[in-house]
Amino acid sequence: MFNSLDGRAVIVTGASKGIGKGIARCFVRAGADVLIAARDEGVLAAAAAELADGATGRVESIAADVSVVDGCRALAATALERFGRIDVLCANAGIFPDKPLADMTEADVDDVLGVNLKGTMFSVQACLDALTSSGRGRVVITSSITGPITGYPGWSHYGASKAAQLGFLRTAAIELAPRGITVNAVMPGNIATEGLDGMGEDYIRGMEAAIPQHRLGTVDDIGNAALFFASDEAGYITGQTLVVDGGQVLPESPAALEGI
Repeated sequence: MFNSLDGRAVIVTGASKGIGKGIARCFVRAGADVLIAARDEGVLAAAAAELADGATGRVESIAADVSVVDGCRALAATALERFGRIDVLCANAGIFPDKPLADMTEADVDDVLGVNLKGTMFSVQACLDALTSSGRGRVVITSSITGPITGYPGWSHYGASKAAQLGFLRTAAIELAPRGITVNAVMPGNIATEGLDGMGEDYIRGMEAAIPQHRLGTVDDIGNAALFFASDEAGYITGQTLVVDGGQVLPESPAALEGI
């Protein structure tokens, strides 16, 4: 199904670890040329080396801060310099610091909205001309079930940013449709990443118990959804969201999962 991605030029932000690196790996496996971006240059270099091992396409990297417009412009310029084009932008960069609302500062909110929302909006803006020239431009946003569907204590600023991404994509999808660009979002549930390291076995088991499939998702589960939205086969889909959560948002209460 995803043969159409062979040779495409792809940007993945926030790709030095976790879901972003998983998305990048899926595109690499599909034969795409991939530029990964993140702020931590050391971790980024290690991720690029790991992804390049055995890759058929090219893997490049850039240390960039997408919370500022200049960082987004540098991202697009680097992709054009290295690949000569941009076919797919995966706006994945996101932060999720824990902070109760009662203790939240203006700086806390600015940091989260800067990376999660501004980073999405201005990375799309920076890539617009190149995505238009592609003739089959794709934007895939990593949102979340937290904010648009569910809530979690300590993440009110994160949830607000993830809901805002979906408000952005609906208007962006309308504006960019005449350019031949689609804009869609993947909404992950609980995914097994490095962020869960050190949380303990009991914590993980509790998370799994709240999911009808009784397992955490993998980064490939999210990467495969991104591949679909980026494919030619999804060319008539825009302004849409796809929840990838093993059914996590379905139970009315914990009692709904008893005995299954």
